[in-house]
Amino acid sequence: MARILLTERLAPQGIELMSGAGHVVDERLGLSPAELIEAVDGYEALVIRSATKVTEEVLRAGSKLVVVGRAGIGLDNVDVRAATSLGVMVVNAPESNIVSAAEHTFALLLAAARNIPQAHSALVEGRWERSRFEGVELHSKVLGIVGLGRIGTLVAGRALAFGMRVVAYDPYVSAEKAKQMGVDLTALDNLVSMADFITVHLPKTPETQNLFGKEMLARVKPGARIVNTSRGGIVDEEALTDAISSGRVAGAALDVFANEPCTSSPLFGLAGVVVTPHLGASTREAQGKAGVQIAEQVVLALAGEFVPYAVNVSAGQASEAIRPYLNLAENLGRLLTSLCEGLPSGLEVVYEGELAREDTRILTIAVEKGVFSTVTEQTVSFVNAPSLARERGIAVKESSTSTTRDYVSLVTVRSGRHAAAATLVGAAAAQRIVMVDDHRVELPFASHLLVVRNDDRPGMVGVVGSALGGAGVSIQSMAVGQTEGDAGTALMLLSTDVAVPSEVAEALRREPGIFEVHQVSGPWSEAHLTSR
Repeated sequence: MARILLTERLAPQGIELMSGAGHVVDERLGLSPAELIEAVDGYEALVIRSATKVTEEVLRAGSKLVVVGRAGIGLDNVDVRAATSLGVMVVNAPESNIVSAAEHTFALLLAAARNIPQAHSALVEGRWERSRFEGVELHSKVLGIVGLGRIGTLVAGRALAFGMRVVAYDPYVSAEKAKQMGVDLTALDNLVSMADFITVHLPKTPETQNLFGKEMLARVKPGARIVNTSRGGIVDEEALTDAISSGRVAGAALDVFANEPCTSSPLFGLAGVVVTPHLGASTREAQGKAGVQIAEQVVLALAGEFVPYAVNVSAGQASEAIRPYLNLAENLGRLLTSLCEGLPSGLEVVYEGELAREDTRILTIAVEKGVFSTVTEQTVSFVNAPSLARERGIAVKESSTSTTRDYVSLVTVRSGRHAAAATLVGAAAAQRIVMVDDHRVELPFASHLLVVRNDDRPGMVGVVGSALGGAGVSIQSMAVGQTEGDAGTALMLLSTDVAVPSEVAEALRREPGIFEVHQVSGPWSEAHLTSR
């Protein structure tokens, strides 16, 4: 059970989901910055929307914080860098409002093209002014999309349905992928010079701040209209006012502003300008999805599981092929640490078979997470595991090979003379240990494991069995393997119904012919994550 502080209104479904997972959710709305700093101490999770500012001071005051969840897409109000340095996971709900934002973008596009708000205001004020509000069609016009991400892609689909030609600028999207969507990629300078309508879908960063400033606006096609539903400050409002006033830009539709709430702007008095008060995500559907999605992410983070939408995990997302191996990798890290009987001095992770074709960085972090979860009482997450390794001087090496002798995919971890390997088997993707200290074995992860390395001679299994039986410990399953290329030693891997008492393990170590005895206990990570 964890304590979760909620500082802004969240959809009831989200609150119910977190409470249903056994957590205590305290709703404290309208906290001032000073009140938030005082209140956050003692909470493991902080859930916010757009109004709450999560500064480094707030994060340091929340000494128990594991995760900060933003019920929405943008993270302008969260100091992500400070959170990362403090080991706090930051998650958002990037899929929650993409449909609402895309639809609002298109609503503004149509409103700007046909002067709908201006005509409405004139008519309700008693003026019938058909000729004054002549608009333009979207059909056959060029729409320039700056940022072909989730929202930009949805806008492109809607524009194509209106018969528009769509061009886009996005350095992170391949020309082939864009072509599949019916979109032509082009340089930003080329886009602004040819587009009749420009719509912006970018995150706010130092690089995008005032991207559409005086110089960029001077290069746009005369008579173009600009729509921004992404973040305020990407379009320089003063420069846009000048461009519209001079006639270079025919109009604009803005849902976001550099400073919000914004109730006064020189743009408001210009013909051809349509404005809304940051309504892109303001639909019942989007708010419900944001509440549920952020609650799911927070619950996963508090459980120490992989979180699909963690923005400050250095390895990024996990593919569908990778996800089933996340728990296996973490379990291997725990097993290796038990074999080393303490923190490994170094760490080598090897991926074989089909896994070698994937981006396996997140699996290596999962191994690190397993290693440190065994030796420290602090919460270890996918955020702070790599930094814990660096702080302790543990060199982590990762390698891959597409060939494997016996398995579709295999993960091997090594440190010094200790090693372990595991794979997934069967339709249920069950985890199997298949190698320990270079002895081939096969056994599932179990709550209580015992590893015994001994002379490869008759009677050794009996010695171990007798010692455990005499202590009232039942052997549930067992695997015996030789060292490849060395017939002189063998290894027993046993699962038992209870932990083997330390005095029994110590007695076994004194038996002739027994070289090593390692006690290995869970908890093991058993959940198999699927796409959410």
